[in-house]
Amino acid sequence: MLLLALDTATPAVTVALHDGRDVIASSSQVDARRHGELLLPAIDRILAEAGLRLDAVTGVVAGIGPGPYTGLRVGLMTADTFGLALGVPVHGVCTLDGLAYAADLEGPFVVATDARRKEVYWARYSDSRTRVTDPAVDRPADIAEQVEGLPAVGAGALLYPDTFPKAHEPQHVSAAALARLAAEKLAAGEELPAPRPLYLRRPDAQVPKNYKVVTPK
Repeated sequence: MLLLALDTATPAVTVALHDGRDVIASSSQVDARRHGELLLPAIDRILAEAGLRLDAVTGVVAGIGPGPYTGLRVGLMTADTFGLALGVPVHGVCTLDGLAYAADLEGPFVVATDARRKEVYWARYSDSRTRVTDPAVDRPADIAEQVEGLPAVGAGALLYPDTFPKAHEPQHVSAAALARLAAEKLAAGEELPAPRPLYLRRPDAQVPKNYKVVTPK
């Protein structure tokens, strides 16, 4: 097994290789505006670090969000393209699940990432491997009662200490954690879903109100 894992649902552009036993190479760069520029060079870099070629990959793991439209689609389109070109399966893993797995906490806690617009993408977990609510997007103040007293991880939690007073690292997901989680699930015989994006809301980009449509004569 050689899994190539990647995620672009947060400001982190993160990739990793997992050989069925553990992560053998990984890279993470935080830059919310350069997902498209950074992703492919990062994949080339970790393959070179591991001394492997792309055709050695037997499966692709992609973080499916939730996340902003533009960044998230970069990773998902790349994963789908590699899957088609290599003829290998592409597995989807919730980005929040990867953060929860990396946090390695016992007992109930919350994962929250920055959704912009003064909102967070979030979910509750009973432990680092078990999500107990569907991913959602809300203003922190609107979910204060639901998360009261719970530890929290993720950049969204760190941004809003009034709602998440027990927030701590990690801020962003790592592909290393996604790869380990996916490998664990696959080894247990669990079927992972296809990489369909969790957008949860409309894109930030909007057509200008005074946009003029020109039709050919």
